[in-house]
Amino acid sequence: MQNYTKEVKQFVEDHATGITLAVAAGVGLVALRRWIAGGVCRSKARLDGKTVLITGANTGIGKETAVDLATRGARVILACRDMSRANAAAGEIRQRSGNGNVVVKMLDLASLQSVRNLAKDILENEERLDILINNAGVMMCPKWRTEDGFEMQFGVNHLGHFLLTNCLLDLLKRSTPSRIINVSSLAHEKGEIHFDDINLDKDYCPQKSYRQSKLANVLFSQELAAHLEGTGVTVYSLHPGVIRTELGRHFWPMIPLWKRIIFQPLLLLIKSPWEGAQTTIYCAVEESLEKTSGLYYSDCAPKEAAPQARDAATAKKLWDVSASMVGLA
Repeated sequence: MQNYTKEVKQFVEDHATGITLAVAAGVGLVALRRWIAGGVCRSKARLDGKTVLITGANTGIGKETAVDLATRGARVILACRDMSRANAAAGEIRQRSGNGNVVVKMLDLASLQSVRNLAKDILENEERLDILINNAGVMMCPKWRTEDGFEMQFGVNHLGHFLLTNCLLDLLKRSTPSRIINVSSLAHEKGEIHFDDINLDKDYCPQKSYRQSKLANVLFSQELAAHLEGTGVTVYSLHPGVIRTELGRHFWPMIPLWKRIIFQPLLLLIKSPWEGAQTTIYCAVEESLEKTSGLYYSDCAPKEAAPQARDAATAKKLWDVSASMVGLA
């Protein structure tokens, strides 16, 4: 044992610089990972007797949000396109939360008729709706069109949620205080609303389309907050962070193979779905936000959105254009 101790001591002395660098690198990686993880919702608020609807809650941050809110006692409605996966997710959410009041509803945001069908179902069968979380989305897909002929990312990420929210407003108003949360992205900062070519028929680019749709989420939240002022319904938009979810399934194959090989280890540093769900949960339950509306959040804290996302004239024009596109004008 004494010889072993001497050998270890000698090894440490001989490799002091290397060991110091290794420890420093390890500590640095842990600190970096913790910084990337971002804020955590600390609220202990209960949601007993309240109803929550989450779009796209069968995977990723939507599912983690559902688990958290179900754990708090809410009735959670998973509004999803793939019913098989949604039912499997509902079973997992019931098990993890200990709450059996988790139900599945059909919603295809690429179909305005499907949106209307869900809204009709909710209005006829739900006594209240306390929290609406517009979470579902598609990211950087090819030039696809929705059932109604809209560019897919703008149609799913914005127009589908725009119509759903407007259809459910009366129920949300009857359930006050209630909240609407729109999951956007940091990508909105490079976005622009192309009013002269809203479906990007002249110049389609997956990134350009995604940025437009995420900017639309923030502008919609701002204008919706203005429409709902004084009603008891508050609105929030947010950036969840860069997360390991299925959302990047169209984007990842577009990256050259050599870049994917280089970036692969870095994927371990980005947020998990649980970490990515924290800001959504924060906006849904944090008591101090009850009188706040229309702001943009990241890492469980208010952040200043991009200048074009704070332009009231653009927000109003987008509202009018969107209402016309989905038949609400």
